[in-house]
Amino acid sequence: MPINYLRGFASPERTDANNRRLGRWLAFVAGAANAGGFLAVGQYTSHMTGVVSSMADNLALGEIELVVAGLSALVAFLFGAATSAILINWGRRRRAQSVYATPLLLEAALLLCFGLIGSTLGHHRLLFVSATVGVLCFVMGLQNAIITKVSRAEIRTTHVTGLVTDIGIELGKLVYWNFAGMAIPDVRADRRKLALLSSLLGMFFVGGLVGAVGFKHFGFLSTLPLAGVLLTLAAVPVLDDIVGERR
Repeated sequence: MPINYLRGFASPERTDANNRRLGRWLAFVAGAANAGGFLAVGQYTSHMTGVVSSMADNLALGEIELVVAGLSALVAFLFGAATSAILINWGRRRRAQSVYATPLLLEAALLLCFGLIGSTLGHHRLLFVSATVGVLCFVMGLQNAIITKVSRAEIRTTHVTGLVTDIGIELGKLVYWNFAGMAIPDVRADRRKLALLSSLLGMFFVGGLVGAVGFKHFGFLSTLPLAGVLLTLAAVPVLDDIVGERR
């Protein structure tokens, strides 16, 4: 049934299939938000490796304002991940059906607000850039922590460097020539893992393309469908809690 299919995205009872489906959609959202954020302020917001590297470079060059900006982005991402962990653990203590849906709702609300008021901030450039980077970095940290907790650190949706590294490792195993008669076990690629990683990378890329095209034509309103996707992923477990409390 469609309702059970939708429930599986963010329900407390996890399966590998549910985790893969959730991971792919979150990778799509991350790619779209990341690309849209770059077109808005010229900065990627899921790339903490680049943020930390730029902080070191700017500190060496004496660009203190840019160092502070980078630190703010890093702290926002960190707080997003921490907030996700707090919400998930709070939900677990309450035995809520929406234990994983609550952070998704918060992410949807932030993207919804960003889409509705983003254009009004454009006249205040300093406030606009700071708010955009802060919100999107917080969202990226929030989302990455959700899928990390759900999948027990097996899936990442914003950390493309890790995805490409793991794909390379599995491809290396796939083409490895196992010599006959060796005493050690043969090297075997995990084809299922390779397919999952490739699909996550592909969804991030497709999301980035959709986000860039959407922002180009519709501006900040292009984040509203992303919020809709997240609301769809989270809706059924939240409704389960509401119905359960009324009984």
